[in-house]
Amino acid sequence: MKSSGIVYLVGAGPGDAGLLTVRGAELLGRAEVVVYDALVNPDLLRRAPAGAEVIYAGKRSRDHALPQEDLNQLLVAKAKEGRTVVRLKGGDPYVFGRGGEEAQELREAGVAFEVVPGISSVVAAPAYAGIPLTHRDFCSSFHVFTGHEDPTRPESRLDWAQIARLNGTRVILMGIERLPQIVRELKQHGAPGETPVALVRWGTTGRQQTLVGTLESIAGQAEQAEFAAPAVVVIGGVVGLRRELDWFEHRPLFGQRIVVTRTRDQASQLSRQLLERGAEVLEIPTIKIVPPDQLGPLIECLTGLGEYDWIIFTSPNGVTSFFEYFFKAYDDVRALGMLRFAAVGPATAAKLKEYHLRVDAMPEEYVARKVASAISAQETVENLRILCLRAQVASPELVRELEDLGGIVDDVACYQTVPETEDLNGAAARLRETGADWVTFTSASTVENFHARFDLKALRTQWPEIRFASIGPETSKALAALGFTPDVEARPHNLEGLVKGLETAVRKAAKKAPKSESQ
Repeated sequence: MKSSGIVYLVGAGPGDAGLLTVRGAELLGRAEVVVYDALVNPDLLRRAPAGAEVIYAGKRSRDHALPQEDLNQLLVAKAKEGRTVVRLKGGDPYVFGRGGEEAQELREAGVAFEVVPGISSVVAAPAYAGIPLTHRDFCSSFHVFTGHEDPTRPESRLDWAQIARLNGTRVILMGIERLPQIVRELKQHGAPGETPVALVRWGTTGRQQTLVGTLESIAGQAEQAEFAAPAVVVIGGVVGLRRELDWFEHRPLFGQRIVVTRTRDQASQLSRQLLERGAEVLEIPTIKIVPPDQLGPLIECLTGLGEYDWIIFTSPNGVTSFFEYFFKAYDDVRALGMLRFAAVGPATAAKLKEYHLRVDAMPEEYVARKVASAISAQETVENLRILCLRAQVASPELVRELEDLGGIVDDVACYQTVPETEDLNGAAARLRETGADWVTFTSASTVENFHARFDLKALRTQWPEIRFASIGPETSKALAALGFTPDVEARPHNLEGLVKGLETAVRKAAKKAPKSESQ
C-alpha cells in the first residue's frame, strides 16, 4: 500500500535565493512535486530533484495561472497520490500569501502538512534598501498592512484614521497600484505631508529599485518613474537613514544584468561571485557535458596508465569526467602510480586537489598551448609519454607543441560538450524579452553554442548596449571568428579575473556617465 503524501508550505523568501531557509532547501531537495508562485526566484527550482514535477501557479495580481480553489484541490490530489509536495510561496506563507487558506483546505481533506516560515519582504526589502524598520531614535514598533484587500468586500477593513495616527513605521505590501488612494487616505486623516516614504521594488535582487520621497510627493514621483509592482511601501522617519545605511545598492556590479553561459553544474561558481557583488544573474547554460562518441581510446589508456609519464588536463570537466571512468576501473587512487599531472589554470588544479592530487606543472598564462613550456621547464619533453585528456573537439595546438618538443602524445577525449536547449528557469526567455548588460563566456564552446541558440549579431542588433566578456584568448578567438572583439578579457584567465574585469569596466563606465540625483 502506498504511503500517504504530505504538503510542505515553504516560504521561498523575498527574491534573493540565498535567503531560503535551510529547512526549505532540504525539503526542495527531496520534493516529488513543486508548485511555485510568480514571485519565487526560479533559480530555486534547480534544488529540486531532476525528476520532480514542477507546476507554475502564478498568483500575482491579474496573473493567476491557477485559480485559488483549483490550486487547493491540486495540492490535495498530489498528496493523496502519496507524493511529497512542496508548495513554494514567495516571502512567508502566512504573511499575505493565502497560506492559511491552503492549510485549512489540506486539514479539511485530511492531508498532512507542515509550514516552513520564510523571510518576508516586509523586513527584507527595507533592509536591503538601507532602512531599519525600528530604531531607538525614531520608533519602537512597526505595523504591516496590505494594499490589496479581498476584492469581493465592498469596504476596506483598514482603519485609515488609526493608521495615520501611528507613531511606528508603517509597511504596506501590494500597495503600488493603489498608492494615490493610500496617500490620500493618510493625509485626509492627519498624517503630515512631509512624512518620509520609500518604495522598494524587486527588493533583495539585482534589479532592486528604491524611490524616496514624502507623502506629499511620492505618488507623483512613482507615476513619473513608472514605478510598478512588486514593491513594498515604507512610511516613517526611519526612511531618512537610507542615505547613511544603504549597503546593497553600492555593490560594484549592482544594476548589471549578467548572463552566465557555463554548464548548469558549473554556473553557480561564477554566479555566486557576481551575486555577491550585487549583479542580477541570468543563468543560461549553453553546453552540457556528455560522454565522448567513442569510449574505446579512453578505456585503452585506462588499462595502460603505467605507460605514461604525464597526464595533462585542460579543464575541470576533463578531471571530473576522467575520474568517473577511472573509479569504475580501479577502486584505489594509487593505481595512478608515479604519474605527474599538468593543469591549465587554477580551477583545473583545484579540481585535481579534490582527489588529493598535486599539480606538478601549470603555466603562468592559463592557455593550453603553454603547458608544453611548463613541462619542459622541469625536464626534457623528448620521448616522454604524455596523455592529454580533454574535450572531443579541442584545439590541436597543444599536441603540436608537445610533439615538436619530441613528446609521444595520446590525445584522448574523455567528454564532449553538446548544446543545452532547455530553459528551466526562464532566463533565456527573459534575455530575449528584456536584454542584458553583459554576456560572459568561459570557453570557445560556450561562444559557439550561445551563438547557435541566440545569434550574437541579432542579439546585439536588438540590444545594442549588450557587451561580451571572455575568460581568455581561446574564447576571444571564438568571438573573433564571429566578428566580435570582447569588451573584457579576463586577466588572469580565470573566474576571478573575469569578475575583476567586469568590475573595472563597470567602474570606468560609471565615471564617464553623467551623474544623476541619488534616490
